[in-house]
Amino acid sequence: MTETFDGVDTKQRIRDMWASVAPGWEAYADANDDRGAALTDRILDGTGVQAGHRVLELASGPGGTGLAAAERVGAGGEVVITDAVEEMSAIAGRRAAQLGLGNVRTGVADIESIDQPDASFDVVLCREGLMFAVDPTRGASEIARLLRLGGRAGVAVWGAREDNPWLGLLLDVVVAHLGMTLPPPGTPGPFSLSEPDQLEAALRGGGLAEVTVESVAVPYGPESLDHWWARTCACAGPIAGLIEALPGDAQTELRARATEAVAAFTTDGEVRFPGRALVAFGTRA
Repeated sequence: MTETFDGVDTKQRIRDMWASVAPGWEAYADANDDRGAALTDRILDGTGVQAGHRVLELASGPGGTGLAAAERVGAGGEVVITDAVEEMSAIAGRRAAQLGLGNVRTGVADIESIDQPDASFDVVLCREGLMFAVDPTRGASEIARLLRLGGRAGVAVWGAREDNPWLGLLLDVVVAHLGMTLPPPGTPGPFSLSEPDQLEAALRGGGLAEVTVESVAVPYGPESLDHWWARTCACAGPIAGLIEALPGDAQTELRARATEAVAAFTTDGEVRFPGRALVAFGTRA
């Protein structure tokens, strides 16, 4: 049984939230993949993705990590890209078709209850998704179940809020403006696994062995302040709908507050944010 908040199933609330921002994720899919390219490479290198492997991506969003894996596994391998939100997996499918990747399948899967046979994958990937699981240890147990003996898992989550001001400061501005708590009580948020010990405990608790956690710099230099604002408002699941629902003058005021907050990361008109992710690897022993 999942937790509820205000009488609504937490998982359904999370699915609805991400479904609502799927168009934004599609619009900025290439930009997001470019920004996370080094992180994706580290995940693929650390899990040893290679020709002939069968790979599963969970909580895929537009599927950037799985698409990158598909290039590595080649025609003799297969990548299954899944997300709990049908709209997101559909985006991944369209992107795979545009790239001519015939070794990619897509589907819908809840990370805590995955309809795939035991020991059916060489590698399981999850970039920036496990922190939104209601029970991340349960999600890790599903990852362990699906891996073949000796198979590898690669999981990336966002590091500490203060290390990721590109999102953290926007959350702060929205909270101050609206006087509310984000994410809502009972709902996991983008920084819910931001401590290395938390992430390691979830993976070990799920049955993975040889778990290691490392910190990876993920800086963000948007094309402009306008680009940062548009992209973040379009893609940030917990706040996108809140901002969109505000009347025009309130959005203008919020934008002004955000611009003031971003000034600390702006030099000669260029915005440069630091960013940091945690990447964990584990093995099915």
